[in-house]
Amino acid sequence: MGKGNKRHATHSCGCLICQRHPYSSTAHEHRAINRLLADTDERSRRLFVGFLARQHGYGGIALFARITGLDRNTIARGQRELRRGALRWCGRVRRPGAGCKRVEKKVPGL
Repeated sequence: MGKGNKRHATHSCGCLICQRHPYSSTAHEHRAINRLLADTDERSRRLFVGFLARQHGYGGIALFARITGLDRNTIARGQRELRRGALRWCGRVRRPGAGCKRVEKKVPGL
C-alpha cells in the first residue's frame, strides 16, 4: 500500500455567519481554510489550525473547532507543538506505533 497523501472531504463550516450569509466574505474565508485543510496531512492540519487559533486570541480554539470541524483537543495540541518548537520533520506524521494496525497483522495469512 502506498503512503500517499489522502484527500479529505471539505468540511462545511458550522458558524452562524456561514449559515445565515453563505456568500459573505467571512463565509468565503472559512471555505478557503477548509479547502486548504482538505489537502494537508493531519500534522500540518493540526499545526496550521493551532497557529490560526493562537492568532485569533481568546476563543480561537472554539471558533476554529466550529469552522474546521477539528476537535478542540487537536487544536490545543497543535498550539502546544508550536509553542514547544516541535517543527522538526522526522519523516513521520504520527508517533511510532500510533495509527491503524497493518492489514497483514489484522488478517493473518495475507
